[in-house]
Amino acid sequence: MSVPQTPRTFGASTTAAEVIDGVDLHGRRAVVTGASSGIGVETARALAAAGADVTLAVRDTAAGARVAAGLEAGLPADAGKLAVARLDLADRSTVKAFVDAWMGPLHILVGNAGVMALPELTHTPDGRETQFAVNHLGHFALAVGLRQALAAADGARVVSVSSLGHLFSPVVFDDLDYRFRPYDPWTSYGQAKTANILFAVGAAERWADDGITANALMPGNIGGTSLARHVDPQQLAELIDTVGLALPPQKNVAQGAATSVLLAASPTVAGITGRYFEDCAQAEPVTERGTAVAGIAPYALDQENATRLWAMSEEFVR
Repeated sequence: MSVPQTPRTFGASTTAAEVIDGVDLHGRRAVVTGASSGIGVETARALAAAGADVTLAVRDTAAGARVAAGLEAGLPADAGKLAVARLDLADRSTVKAFVDAWMGPLHILVGNAGVMALPELTHTPDGRETQFAVNHLGHFALAVGLRQALAAADGARVVSVSSLGHLFSPVVFDDLDYRFRPYDPWTSYGQAKTANILFAVGAAERWADDGITANALMPGNIGGTSLARHVDPQQLAELIDTVGLALPPQKNVAQGAATSVLLAASPTVAGITGRYFEDCAQAEPVTERGTAVAGIAPYALDQENATRLWAMSEEFVR
């Protein structure tokens, strides 16, 4: 991987194309989940433009094929190849099928797919609450299943897309599936996004000897993506007012994908692992939610929490 010729400063307005400029990913292979819309498309575009062969791991392969065709039309002649494969993170059989079909090393795994603020409590066929199952457990099973492929890459990077929403809730280990407490769309989303960060903490510790780094990130307040399709704007405004959580300035999808691409490919973060990033930089800790528009809650980087979650996740996906 080549280093950009001139130093650059990345921040909230940086785009994925700016992050990847000067980086050579030829000979590298990447998987981006949820790459049929939003920042997943932009992440795939940037990695392929730098030369990586990128697999778009999506629920709807027809939609994925349309996206791939659109991307190919605008990529440079020396871009990496694009492929589309089915992956439904709520359906463990498709995760297993994806893992079983993968051959050879994997250099970059971006866990980008997700659901947000489902209005009603639902469970997957194996009994897990849907937001936790899709956002965390599905990605956990995928990453663990692909560990040997990642280890074979000699310096692989795992990227876990989390959110400022992790400030809504820690992982409630005694009631992950809302069997006893009233369901709330936002605490459910919050604990799933906290789990995304704790996964990176756990993977960083366990997989360091394989040369694998793992980090999590907040992409930003992205306008116009399908992630917010279940969100009632009025309810969100009321929630923000009630809990005192302010939203950061809005980004477009090119800016929203920048931190994912930074962690996936930039030499500026080589060797960094088990951290949480936002606006292309490591986030500062916050000790209470208040009116925070940024930052990382201590419980999301806590090693004991990461260890406990890893053990439970292994049991759930076994």
